[in-house]
Amino acid sequence: MTDLQKWLAFLALTVVGVAVSYLWLDRPIAFFAHEHVRQFSIFAKMTQFPELIAPFAGALLFVLGLLALAGRPMAKLLTTVFLCGLSLVAAGAIKTELKYVFGRTWPETWVRNNPSLIRDGVYGFNFFRSGRAYESFPSGHTAAVCSAMSVLWLCYRRWRALCALAVLLVVIGLIGSDFHFLSDVVAGGFVGASTGWLAVLMWQAGGPRHITDDGGQTTEDG
Repeated sequence: MTDLQKWLAFLALTVVGVAVSYLWLDRPIAFFAHEHVRQFSIFAKMTQFPELIAPFAGALLFVLGLLALAGRPMAKLLTTVFLCGLSLVAAGAIKTELKYVFGRTWPETWVRNNPSLIRDGVYGFNFFRSGRAYESFPSGHTAAVCSAMSVLWLCYRRWRALCALAVLLVVIGLIGSDFHFLSDVVAGGFVGASTGWLAVLMWQAGGPRHITDDGGQTTEDG
């Protein structure tokens, strides 16, 4: 199976997952989180990891770009950090456009008296509707953490358990705090994982620069 075929299969699974969640899971999970979970502050704190790394993505790309302009070779770790930043920026741009395309309302009322499922019984998509009230889908936090973790997942096999844990904590925090519907998270995960995967593939397509732990070449961790 080619990489394109794998990505299309991943896309198809995401579409099915979003549809199933939207029809049968999103609303009961949101009501359960509202009634029994969101009052615990630990869940909101679990969502803060993407907020810590996102502001540094542009700065990292700039600094590492200067090193490249200076002719400094980048070791595997620096290259991986560069690709994480690139993937993070790309995921941020893509999720912003998708939020406008789908125009989905939020589970709870958070900002500017936005309509929500819990307060107003509002549920669904409002295609090509702009504004903070219509930006629940896809989850930007999930896209951010998956964009960085997917690069690390591909480049450092021994870090995979840590990558999975980071994604899991953010996802549980978002759903537990009722910040997002389950289908928002599924779609955000697809966006982030796709940008990370594509960033690594495009880097390797430029020449014999294999930085993943697969592919038959020995890699150095430095």
